[in-house]
Amino acid sequence: MKLNTLKPAPGSKSDRHRVGRGIGSGWGKTAGRGHKGQRARSGGFHKVGFEGGQMPLHRRLPKRGFTPLTRDDIAQVRTSELQGMQATDIDLAALKAEKVVPHGALAAKVILSGKLSRKITLKEVKASKGARAAIEAAGGKVEYTELPPPVKKEKKKKEKKPEQAEETPPPAAAKPAKNQGAGKPAEDQA
Repeated sequence: MKLNTLKPAPGSKSDRHRVGRGIGSGWGKTAGRGHKGQRARSGGFHKVGFEGGQMPLHRRLPKRGFTPLTRDDIAQVRTSELQGMQATDIDLAALKAEKVVPHGALAAKVILSGKLSRKITLKEVKASKGARAAIEAAGGKVEYTELPPPVKKEKKKKEKKPEQAEETPPPAAAKPAKNQGAGKPAEDQA
């Protein structure tokens, strides 16, 4: 086989349909669009997923789950990948240098998958229980300092002002209404 003899497998490539070029092709006249109707017109296509006003499939089905934006921040590393590395002291920078984890990873965690038979020292990289046991069984060690959990700030409750009963005036009792004495003689009102 030579480069100049390479060609696609027979039947894998076919010419495109040149529609609207006469009846002999089978794609003439209406060019595969049928007679009349919205989709026979130029520009006569509504939108992807439109079902004529019926509730479309993508809205009939329930929403489920989400893709977390931080999913690529912590990279998973298998123990079999540690076996193939050159370095013996392994930290995040060493993992990035040997392209075991992506360049943009903020942290890494070693999981038990595959065999590890060489002695390594894992520095500031998380490890699952099984991976930690496998590393220690091979004569290595895991050095990881747990960060303290974040301290939640307590919201200060606003203190209520003490009620000042002495300063508040008592409710007005028996004030005469404006038109109370209308129609009575002046002597009786006084």
